[in-house]
Amino acid sequence: MPSSVRARLRTTAIASVTTAALLALSPQPAPDRVQPAAETTGFEQQVLFKASQDPGYACFRIPAVVKTTQGTLLAFAEGRVNDCSDAGDIDIVLKRSTDGGRTWSPLQVVNEGGGDTHGNPAPIVDRETGRIVLAETYNTGRTDGRNCDVPCDRTPHMQHSDDDGLTWSEPRDLSDEILPDHWNSWYATGPVHGIQLSRGRHAGRLVFGVNTETWNGERSEMGVPPAGGWGRVSANHAALIVSDDGGDSWRIGATDSYPIPAGGTFRQKPSEITMTERADGVILISGREQDGTDLGHRTQTFSRDGGNSFTSPFRTQPDLYTPQVQGSTLRLGDRLLLACPADPDRRRTMMVRSSYDGGRTWDSVDRGTVVTTDWSGYSDMVGISGDTVGLMYEGGAVDARDEIRFARFTEDWLQPRRGPDPKTTDLVSPTRPAAVLGGARPTDGVFGRAMEFDGADDAVRLPYHSELPLGTKDFTASLWFRYTATSGEQPLLWMGGVGTTQPQVWLRGEPASDRIQGLITVRDGASAPQSASVRTSGAYNDGQWHHLALRRGGGELTLFIDGTPISTADVPGSVSRNSPFGAHIGQKPDSRAHFAGAIDDVRVYDRALSDTELTGVGSAGSTGGSSSVTRDTVLWLPMDRVRGSN
Repeated sequence: MPSSVRARLRTTAIASVTTAALLALSPQPAPDRVQPAAETTGFEQQVLFKASQDPGYACFRIPAVVKTTQGTLLAFAEGRVNDCSDAGDIDIVLKRSTDGGRTWSPLQVVNEGGGDTHGNPAPIVDRETGRIVLAETYNTGRTDGRNCDVPCDRTPHMQHSDDDGLTWSEPRDLSDEILPDHWNSWYATGPVHGIQLSRGRHAGRLVFGVNTETWNGERSEMGVPPAGGWGRVSANHAALIVSDDGGDSWRIGATDSYPIPAGGTFRQKPSEITMTERADGVILISGREQDGTDLGHRTQTFSRDGGNSFTSPFRTQPDLYTPQVQGSTLRLGDRLLLACPADPDRRRTMMVRSSYDGGRTWDSVDRGTVVTTDWSGYSDMVGISGDTVGLMYEGGAVDARDEIRFARFTEDWLQPRRGPDPKTTDLVSPTRPAAVLGGARPTDGVFGRAMEFDGADDAVRLPYHSELPLGTKDFTASLWFRYTATSGEQPLLWMGGVGTTQPQVWLRGEPASDRIQGLITVRDGASAPQSASVRTSGAYNDGQWHHLALRRGGGELTLFIDGTPISTADVPGSVSRNSPFGAHIGQKPDSRAHFAGAIDDVRVYDRALSDTELTGVGSAGSTGGSSSVTRDTVLWLPMDRVRGSN
């Protein structure tokens, strides 16, 4: 950034209250407007931070927003000077709005990095005094675009404002209070707003979240590895930081720690936690699940004692589809809101989902409200007034880091609470039937009735349950299909994640390439993901019924089409580790592809069926294997009946 530009920005940050107030009220150029995913009432959004409209910065990331006691919205972000990397020259910047987020003040620098990284803003408003406290994290900056070396010299700091965010105190180092010696590798405040408790014996307490890591080695001052090597990250910690005196002093509250074994695989790594106080005073704590062996990319727990302790360890939510990304929560009346991308693989499709039972369960992706189908990433939410919510999020047509947007929406704009979906029976677990989505209907099948899909939004989804993950086991997936499509991706059965790095199992038609393909992606220890696939030499899109099976066993991955096997080498590892792992019939988990045709008798076994069992499936009237549920049957969807449809 040119020094003259930085000087002007810095002057704004330390200006007198009178001057800053005049700036905030002066007319500003209209920001870029961004259209929502669909034209609808109760929703508007604009570009709030972008390099082309805020000179002196190459990139803006890490949004956080709060509403002051005077009704002003304070929108914080990291202003990244040279590029979008996480460990460069980074300032904390701010814009203010005094009209509920419709217009905004010029950019103001709250904390200048001066070549180092000053980021991870986590603001909290004290409603009793009006003070806004801002937790933040520092580390030494880099100029090469790389991330901070591990262990990273991250330290917590804090600033405050007593004049509605117009001016800010000098930062103070909080290391002596909330940085114990063993949190010596990574440290991150927020990044999202903290809360002030309003109920119970701890009313008035300020709370924000941190995630940290432990390093079990020492770094040499000479850059030479000590005997035994540099050491490694040996534990991850997610914690709440609390203050009972308005932010004058802080201490570590509830803490959940997970060891990371020498092999590099670990159970959970909750990070970037966001919290909301429920109407009953219980705190919901929701976090990003980084890359553990547990299934799912969101993790959560609760606190019933004001943040002193968690009710249980963090637990992953394998039915709550997200990529690995920070998210934000907010209470809106009797419903809790969660904003984060809904694509389980990549940061795109920003969505607002609801919970009506205090965060125990969340809307599935087909029930959430899409904000944009663009690339999207980190977010924060703020209550503006009544039923109006502000959503500040990273988004872009090319990259999620293109800009930071601010959206206003009302509760009426959100999808209304929907009643139960129609169901179709899973014979393995009749009490947990599969949901029939989009209007899929029975049609004539191979064995009585089958399910017809329209290629637009029809699907059958079996929610996650503990028997579904196939892990490192041998397995067999079997189904019948018929279709005539000549283009597009035609998903038949999909279990697990999507993309090139998520463990998964799937079968799909690819008529444009004249083939049917089966694929698995695995994770094995700390090794990089691997995939293996098998393909037919035809698309079998002749409108006739065909049998398809994918078998893993004996060191091979084999695709059977009408009883004929095609094999390739298996790849060792888990097909379900750390993925969301429901079962989707006729739909890709990211909702970007749907099958047009009919599917019948879907079965998955956690063993490799024999050639004799599978070749017999191609005969008319044969179901293959046992005609009843056995101990090795993971799911069995006859697809012959829909209950609860109108």
